[in-house]
Amino acid sequence: QVQLVESGGGLVQPGGSLGLSCVASGSIFSINRMGWYRQASGKERELVAAITSGGSTNYADSVKGRFTISRDNAKNTVSLRMNSLKPEDTAVYYCNVEIRAPTMVRYNRYWGQGTQVTVSS
Repeated sequence: QVQLVESGGGLVQPGGSLGLSCVASGSIFSINRMGWYRQASGKERELVAAITSGGSTNYADSVKGRFTISRDNAKNTVSLRMNSLKPEDTAVYYCNVEIRAPTMVRYNRYWGQGTQVTVSS
């Protein structure tokens, strides 16, 4: 059994900053790619940022230069620092983690429960 617990999010004014964290726990042998997705009302879920086990990152064009993804492998945690937030960043943010259980030979993808980020004055 694997659990992803997200924290952070909330209401912030345009130009402000927020941080999100996601902790994986449970039956974990190793973790591969970790990422953040978001889904705005009436829109499809989209990739925001991802980071590999080696530390390589990729970002959606809309957040490049404003958001920073990081991970702490010792704590099975992925974080997203969001600066210069815009109203169009308003969405539910989900962490997504590729985890291999001790008894498995391949990785499965797991989703967090989602956390609301609202950018509004």
